[in-house]
Amino acid sequence: MSNLFRKKSIEQIKRDAEAGFTTHDFSEVEADPHLRRSLGLFDLTMLGIAAIIGAGIFAMVGNASHDGGPAVIFLFIFSAIACGFAALCYAEFASRIPIAGSAYTYTYASMGELIAWIIGWDLIVEYAIGNIAVAISWSDYFTGMLRGYGIDIPAYLTMDYLSAARKFEAGQKLVEGAVSQGHTINALRDMSSDTLGKITEGLTPPLVEAYSAWTTSPVVGGWHVVVDLPALGITAIITSLVFIGIRESKFAANVMTILKIGIILLVISLGLNYVQPANWSPFAPNGIEGIMKGVAGVFFAYIGFDALATTAEEAKDPHKDLPRAMLLSLVICTVLYVILALVLTGMVSYTVLNVGDPLAFVFGPEGANIPWVAQVIAVSAVIAIGTVFLVFQLGQPRLWMAMSRDGLLPRIFSSIHPKFHTPWFATIITGLVVAIPALFMNLEEVTDLTVIGTLFAFVLVCGGVLLKDKEFAGSKRYVPHIGSRFVITPLLLIVLGGVYYYNSHYYGVNILAQFATVTPAEGEGWLRAFSHKIPMLAYLVLALSIAAFSILRNISLIPCLGLLSCAYLMTELGITNWERFGIWLVIGLVIYFLYGNKHSKLNDRDDGGTPPAESSESDAEDTGRSGEATEEPA
Repeated sequence: MSNLFRKKSIEQIKRDAEAGFTTHDFSEVEADPHLRRSLGLFDLTMLGIAAIIGAGIFAMVGNASHDGGPAVIFLFIFSAIACGFAALCYAEFASRIPIAGSAYTYTYASMGELIAWIIGWDLIVEYAIGNIAVAISWSDYFTGMLRGYGIDIPAYLTMDYLSAARKFEAGQKLVEGAVSQGHTINALRDMSSDTLGKITEGLTPPLVEAYSAWTTSPVVGGWHVVVDLPALGITAIITSLVFIGIRESKFAANVMTILKIGIILLVISLGLNYVQPANWSPFAPNGIEGIMKGVAGVFFAYIGFDALATTAEEAKDPHKDLPRAMLLSLVICTVLYVILALVLTGMVSYTVLNVGDPLAFVFGPEGANIPWVAQVIAVSAVIAIGTVFLVFQLGQPRLWMAMSRDGLLPRIFSSIHPKFHTPWFATIITGLVVAIPALFMNLEEVTDLTVIGTLFAFVLVCGGVLLKDKEFAGSKRYVPHIGSRFVITPLLLIVLGGVYYYNSHYYGVNILAQFATVTPAEGEGWLRAFSHKIPMLAYLVLALSIAAFSILRNISLIPCLGLLSCAYLMTELGITNWERFGIWLVIGLVIYFLYGNKHSKLNDRDDGGTPPAESSESDAEDTGRSGEATEEPA
């Protein structure tokens, strides 16, 4: 069992990357088995912004504002602070281990192989499953944009089979009731949620779309042919771009990111003219509970900056540029998010922002009533979501490449294309993993896995910096050692006291008594009701443990704060998401013990983590033949 937690030294990780595992023979071509270093600070910052600003801000900010009111900006700020602590810890590792693999590689060096595998498997949730949701979301925005220009794609070619089947069954009677009143299906598809609700209570645009898709689709062998072709199309285009090379990918990302930043600045500058300060009162209508209700959507708006770490071997100066780009992209996006949230809740009442396209909504009839802006926003949403897709499709193959180098995945996953200098096989598999489910399935019920998986990665990276704190001492650091002995315990008491006072004073709620009371909902047993409190109980144990270690050992403050803040956000995601996440990790452990543990390259090395003489000579020959990764030609 001891070999489950064997670690790779930082030097060994660098040597393995320099060796450049590949299935190609590079002796006959003017190339080497490495990724091409083409990304400067500007490129990396643009990739970070590209990954962060996507569906989270163009769609989910509306629901979050509806629940939390204008005070949702505090959730944006808190999420940014939590991400900021995590970003500093990522920066610490990225400056020392500028190797593709992100949290997986960092964890391998700090916590050992089993935990590294768990985080690598976990990041598949963030990148692969997350991109399935992104592809489906992009398809919805794209078809909506086309419809605005009078181009109508048949509904059965724009929706996945599972959604069409489920929603047809749920909404058949409602749609047919509306049709019996004289409305046509095409007319119903052009109506808003409010208009449909007035015709038949409970009728919504998704139900109408599903009815149209199911009833107009061809039937082959008793099966309705319902597929999401736009989702397939964007996956094929982005995967091809990523396959061809990092230079082409960065150019596309830079152009699209500049465009969407321009659109957001346009929305802010125009919207400021229509802000009515009266809409900001009450500022927090539903208290802290209402603010935190939007945690999944708001944090989803920040996911992505960590994907920059997977491009470490394509950065020109990863030691300096990667950390700076992570922090810059996070700061820029936070400023934009807070201002945008204030503008949206100032233009219209938070009570009407529970819509799927809030940025377009505030410029509609209930807001500024500037129709052309809504069309511009529709185009920008398509661009914004496309850039998120691009960065995540860049990240997943490079993660698999790093895991393959270590033997935890088959060797072919680390094969570098001799012409394009990209992990070609891993890129193709990534495209298939996203395209096939997006074509037929809607993974809406597991999209929160993306958030909980990302937070889990942040927690482990912060924990890794804590474990490496003494080893990193005495050198230039992004996470300097600041003693936590006189900070953590008082801070926890202040936060708990503040939350208790706020809820009891303004809402008459005793949160301690509420937490200590188990009240089953209708149709729910006592054990199930108690299970909802397990995440918070686990968090309290973690917080008390960190407080104890801070007093006894004066451990480093910044990673402690990152660990505590990210772990708290995980508690807000509900027990159901924890259960799904646990099942996903169990599946990963089965794969590890069946394949990864047996094929790990550390099996061929001494306990000290160094390869035997024969392997060392082979690595040296490979390194000598390959040389260092080439710079991009001027």
